Amino acid sequence: MSATFEDLQILRSAEEIAVAIWQHVAAWKTLPRDVVGVQLARAADSIGANIAKSFGRFHYGKKLQFLYYARGSLFETKYWLNRTQKRQLMPEEQVKNYSDQLTVLARQLNAFAGGLKAYRRTSATKNSSIRESSIEYIVGEVAEPPLPLFTEDDLNWLHSLA
Repeated sequence: MSATFEDLQILRSAEEIAVAIWQHVAAWKTLPRDVVGVQLARAADSIGANIAKSFGRFHYGKKLQFLYYARGSLFETKYWLNRTQKRQLMPEEQVKNYSDQLTVLARQLNAFAGGLKAYRRTSATKNSSIRESSIEYIVGEVAEPPLPLFTEDDLNWLHSLA
């Protein structure tokens, strides 16, 4: 794994896409920017943010969870790109270019998650746990209780309630 999360190629790719989308959206008029642009920019930013969150987790399950969140944000970004095309806010070829970049990023995310799962499986098969050797417990004979739990009067009283 990389020394820092900034070294992750997948994170750099996500950041490049987010910056390009931001620059595009920032030039829009107020209504389209507020209705579609904000959602598009947030979704694009969320891809990289979730990759970074994944890197910061210690537990494999949490790492994978945030990679899956990043993948969800990626598809949300594609959704908003489709909205921009339908509303003619962005040229079709630009939407296709971003969509193609996101498809490549989705494959990278899948490969990254798959690599993480494989690493977990191989590290789990190594003898990496610390266990105490089992010991035999010797227990002496258990003495009978000196007094009965219930007296004869107690039992008669309980039977009278039934």
